[in-house]
Amino acid sequence: EVQLAESGGGTVQTGGSLRLSCAASGYTYSMGWFRQVPGKEREGVASIDRDGSTGYADSVRGRFTISRDSAKNTLHLQMNSPKPEDTAMYYCAASSVVGAGLRSSAYTSWGQGTQVTVSS
Repeated sequence: EVQLAESGGGTVQTGGSLRLSCAASGYTYSMGWFRQVPGKEREGVASIDRDGSTGYADSVRGRFTISRDSAKNTLHLQMNSPKPEDTAMYYCAASSVVGAGLRSSAYTSWGQGTQVTVSS
């Protein structure tokens, strides 16, 4: 199983920017970012395959950008113009299949999470 470690979380003001990173211990196919707030289900934020194809939740499309460096086994999420409703614990995830998209059930490896808080 691939080990994942997130970094880059913190507090950011509305309209600012924040970049999350995730380091993977090995080869991955689809990778994604998910987020969760207490009392709610985990939701998919963005996903990316090795060929560069991406998917985004409607709530973040146009503001967040997912990218990966497959040679270095790293994943990033550039968060621009964040809103208070983006406040959540963000998780990096890796799948052993292609085209996993935003389906959390398709991911088998998860990081410990990094907290993002957006203040207004």
